[in-house]
Amino acid sequence: MLIKRNPLGLLSENAVTAQQHYQQRRQFLLSGLALGTGLMVSQPLLAMPKRQYMDLDKSPYSTDEALTDYDAVTGYNNFYEFGTDKADPARYAVEFPPQNEEWRVVVGGECEKPGNYVLEDLLKSSQLEERIYRLRCVEGWSMVIPWLGYPLADILKQAKPTSRAKYVVFTTLYHPGIMRGQQSNVLNWPYVEGLRIDEAMNPLSFLATGLYGNDLLGQNGAPLRLVVPWKYGYKSIKSIVQIEFVETQPTTSWMLAAPKEYGFYSNVNPNVSHPRWSQAKERRIGELKKRETTLYNGYAQQVAHLYSGMDLVHFH
Repeated sequence: MLIKRNPLGLLSENAVTAQQHYQQRRQFLLSGLALGTGLMVSQPLLAMPKRQYMDLDKSPYSTDEALTDYDAVTGYNNFYEFGTDKADPARYAVEFPPQNEEWRVVVGGECEKPGNYVLEDLLKSSQLEERIYRLRCVEGWSMVIPWLGYPLADILKQAKPTSRAKYVVFTTLYHPGIMRGQQSNVLNWPYVEGLRIDEAMNPLSFLATGLYGNDLLGQNGAPLRLVVPWKYGYKSIKSIVQIEFVETQPTTSWMLAAPKEYGFYSNVNPNVSHPRWSQAKERRIGELKKRETTLYNGYAQQVAHLYSGMDLVHFH
């Protein structure tokens, strides 16, 4: 198969953690999974992935940076639906999503072909691929993760959005009986995120169904999550059950919770500090020293044109 030259650098095969290696590690206690995280999760709390996907073509958008350790990716998570501690998602999402329930995604709003889709039917017209992306959290830490999934644009185009569709809104499952964090008032549930339509259609925007060659685990947003690598991590909404095309800019969950701290765009920008901390540097999980944060998380070549002429300080 013809492989296009990767503007960010293709990952070499010997840089990927061996499949059998990270599966064996899961049989032991996760102690000191990343320098400075202080997280420890015992093996029985982590669900095993259902399927494995091997020998997928590497995307031309993948980075060649060293991958973050699998145990850190699956054990150090923000997913407030299961609790606010980094270890809570791995601890409480072990039975998520429920295996006896068919996952469906409702697609609607300003489009010609709305529908209520079984997840496999929604995805079947697109080609599964691997995308190795940097993830930058607004809290100042980062990872490099090998996602599996589908270009978001492929999925959205099936619905044939109309000219009135200016934004895309995503909604997480609301199920407080299983997602125990939704019993708290830390956020207004269900979790809602959004993108401008041109952001959603950008080739980098990705719907992930797996990571590290396996299906997503509950703590990582199973069975379907958004990955938008040039934005802070909270924009990459997890466990999606609804996609809606709308005409006006939506108010997202974190905009509603803390409007002075979190804007709609939430692009990674080292020159714009969070009101309570600098964004100039980040701590790559597994490394001792902090590194410089780059504009758009290093994806400026692919996305800078989306914000041409915008005030990146005030439209944050």
